[in-house]
Amino acid sequence: MAAAPLSSLSHRTTGSTCLHPLSRLLGIPLDQVNFVACQLVALFAAFWFRIYLSPGKTSPEVRHTFATIFGIYFVIFCFGWYSAHLFVLVLMCYGIMVTASISNIPRYSFFVAMGYLTICHISRIYIFHYGILTTDFSGPLMIVTQKITTLAFQVHDGLGRRAEDLSAEQLRLAIKVKPSFLEYLSYLLNFMSVIAGPCNNFKDYTAFIEGRHIHMKLLEVNWKQKGFHSLPEPSPTGPVIHKLCMTLVALLLFLTLTKTFPVTCLMDDSFVHRANFLTRLGYLYVVMQASKPKYYFAWTLADAVNNAAGFGFSGVDKNGNFCWDLLSNLNIWKIETATSFKMYLENWNIQTAIWLKRVCYERVPWYPTVLTFVLSALWHGVYPGYYFTFLTGILVTLAARTVRNNYRYCFLSSRTLKLVYDVVTWAVTQLAVSYTVAPFVMLAAEPTISLYKSMYFYLHIISLLIIIFLPVRPQAHMQRHPQTLNSVNKKKAD
Repeated sequence: MAAAPLSSLSHRTTGSTCLHPLSRLLGIPLDQVNFVACQLVALFAAFWFRIYLSPGKTSPEVRHTFATIFGIYFVIFCFGWYSAHLFVLVLMCYGIMVTASISNIPRYSFFVAMGYLTICHISRIYIFHYGILTTDFSGPLMIVTQKITTLAFQVHDGLGRRAEDLSAEQLRLAIKVKPSFLEYLSYLLNFMSVIAGPCNNFKDYTAFIEGRHIHMKLLEVNWKQKGFHSLPEPSPTGPVIHKLCMTLVALLLFLTLTKTFPVTCLMDDSFVHRANFLTRLGYLYVVMQASKPKYYFAWTLADAVNNAAGFGFSGVDKNGNFCWDLLSNLNIWKIETATSFKMYLENWNIQTAIWLKRVCYERVPWYPTVLTFVLSALWHGVYPGYYFTFLTGILVTLAARTVRNNYRYCFLSSRTLKLVYDVVTWAVTQLAVSYTVAPFVMLAAEPTISLYKSMYFYLHIISLLIIIFLPVRPQAHMQRHPQTLNSVNKKKAD
């Protein structure tokens, strides 16, 4: 049977095809055009929502209803009948919320949500040939899975556990009353986050809907001590404009750099077998850099959409500036200037790292690091490349920590030595990340093994040698930053 022509595959989608002429004109897959169109509509809807459906002008029920209806429309527009997967999962888990005992709500919700997500992941790979012949609806399903499990555990914290058994953060986020059906739908399917996220807390979301979000955050940071004489009313307009500018730059890079250096280059025979090692190393770095703008674009735009609606205020920084980074999923500057593998991970997909910490790392009684890695891998999907990345990441993380603990103190005696250390560790970190995440974007096992063979498995070998032969030294300074750190790199609190 002859293969379908590329032009037909490019717009094969279960979602709306009304933008196919634009997709063909731009040379961008229709799924991606639909995604961007929905997010741009969501941006304008968010401004309208904040101005004309503000808490002072309308009731929380109206705001919940509007956010839910628009969110459902966006999902159907992008994914068509595949959106039924999302609605089925939401309804099943609400049934668990209202019928299961308090102690079983998090357990049942977790296994149903993760089980359904995993089945969908498997079907896309092994039934639909790595998702080539089907619309990718896994993104919204992954976000909804995060929210369902987060809400289930926070309801259990509020109704099924004693306050003295909770950490300070768990106590702050605990939910004392089960959400209504409308609140549940609005939290999971609102138009601001249903397509691209990020995950957020139910208490923060309901405070936003009811108009208490900003004041609540100002009280948390004690706004009077920040130099304000009256309760301020911070506007999100400036941060939204800033994030939209970053989004535009990321889009331009995606349209130029990503298309110039596609991931398929890594599978090209001339790259794998003919180029010398240093050329392959440098080219791998360039290709991995070129693969990042799409994430920068999607996550920054999603953050801007939430901010435009008035959601995402986190408080006041040490300089008295208002911060709108409660829902930020990445810190681009810190990613690109990271001088350690750990620093890189802490600033990439931040909200997922927080979710892993809250539903797994802080709650499992045994092997929290291992189980957190397993959950992260399952949540991302069942592509073989994901598991190559996570296994390599564990090895590199351990090796990097060992080197840092053994040698970093030697370079702190002068500014010059510290600068040399920072430059070297920056270069090593960027190359190590490129090597580690290559399978994540290549997906399949065969090209991953071929690539690693062409690189002589150099980072695996070096990491193993470091772990085996360098002495294990305790870290000089242990700090916890629970709101941003990847849980897998931290020890459990007492």
